[in-house]
Amino acid sequence: MFDTMTMTKVVGALCGSLLVFLLGGWAAESLYHTGPKGHGDDHAKQAYVIEVEGGDDAGAAEEEGPSLEELLAAADVDKGAKVFSKCKACHKLDDGANGTGPHLYGVVDRAVDSVPGFNYSGALIAVADTWSNENLDGFLANPKSFAPGTKMSFSGLKKAKDRANLIAYLATIGG
Repeated sequence: MFDTMTMTKVVGALCGSLLVFLLGGWAAESLYHTGPKGHGDDHAKQAYVIEVEGGDDAGAAEEEGPSLEELLAAADVDKGAKVFSKCKACHKLDDGANGTGPHLYGVVDRAVDSVPGFNYSGALIAVADTWSNENLDGFLANPKSFAPGTKMSFSGLKKAKDRANLIAYLATIGG
């Protein structure tokens, strides 16, 4: 009663019907859609703002964590070595051996723009004289905003603890 040709026709008819149904739904949605277009465009506009006394100060206080000095005092050099794995694609730790970036041997408290044989962009010397802990922390957090125009394409380390661990690790290299 059902041979392969009949089954092929039945399956083809079901697939064709599904296709017509889906295309009809798409056409109706595009014709009669009244909401915002795209994903997330104007979906959740706030109608009014409820002002809370001291609301801005409380949010800023919660975001601040331990200071850089406290983080450096509790830094883990071994974890800093693991964080350095993100850096070693471009930087080397050997004195005088530059990679895509300058070598980081003795970088803590070293003068900025001081590695011979490396062509710096000049953006770093405009914002800092030495690679102090604070300058390293700012640069590692977001190189492009710390020194606009820098050649370093790394986006930065978002966690302050990771930056402190890395700075502590770098302080042990050639320091």
